[in-house]
Amino acid sequence: MSLVKYEIFSKAAEVNSFTKTAEELGLTQSAVSHAITSLEKEFNFPLFIRNNSAIKLTQDGKDLLITIREILYYNDMLKQEVNAINGLNKGTVKVGVFSSISTNWIPFIIKEMGKEYPNIAIQLIEGNYAEIEKWLLNSEVDCGFINNKTTSLHSFQIVKLKTEPLLCVVSEQSPLHNNKYLSVEDIENTPFIMPTYQCFDDIQLFFKENNIAPNIRFENMNENSIFSMVENNLGISILPEMIIPKDLDSIKVIPLELAQSRTIGLAIRTPISPAVKKFTEITESWIRKQEAIVD
Repeated sequence: MSLVKYEIFSKAAEVNSFTKTAEELGLTQSAVSHAITSLEKEFNFPLFIRNNSAIKLTQDGKDLLITIREILYYNDMLKQEVNAINGLNKGTVKVGVFSSISTNWIPFIIKEMGKEYPNIAIQLIEGNYAEIEKWLLNSEVDCGFINNKTTSLHSFQIVKLKTEPLLCVVSEQSPLHNNKYLSVEDIENTPFIMPTYQCFDDIQLFFKENNIAPNIRFENMNENSIFSMVENNLGISILPEMIIPKDLDSIKVIPLELAQSRTIGLAIRTPISPAVKKFTEITESWIRKQEAIVD
């Protein structure tokens, strides 16, 4: 068994390229190709389908990938535990994040980690809720920020971090801008701009639970585009509080009459490595401090 070969295989499966694998691991392309070929001879079946410069996992490769990543995870955890016994805090934490977390939380959490544990490296992968859950299930990340309300990760340890409201954004030009609350009728009778990436599940759940049939005029993945459309009075939208900028004077933020929220949590693979434990502690501590400042 060669852990180096396993690391090469895992990285190649992640980036779908031997060339990129070599670049990211600081190896030559021939070394990467040789390692994969050696594993295929050892296992007696192909791991990748090769098509010119592109590669794709075979079904047998897919079946082995999660187990190999588990071996690498436990090997890394062993190193971290040995370091901890020797009074050192070393390791790597791979974290799945969505955009509002990477903008509003992660820079400050990483700064705190750097102060307390300078030898723990943080690797970030950004996606939406579904992508982060997939990465957790496939052992591509050690922990990931998720929505507690929509998650299916019941076998993972989940630390609740924050509950925040969903709010409606309307233009200052909109006839709704003086409303104290936005009602179901307001939502159904006004052109609606549907976010389709980060918070799609939050909004769909709200509509489903309350039998709301929105008048969807646009569907848009980019939050900045949504705000621009709202500013120009092309429709209204609903977004989590964290996503909404505080300095847009041309947009009015209005609570929903039927209050809705999302709960952000951190889903963690178990057993928890020492480095992930430190990251979790710093994250919880930083969020508690922010909550105390707001209160």
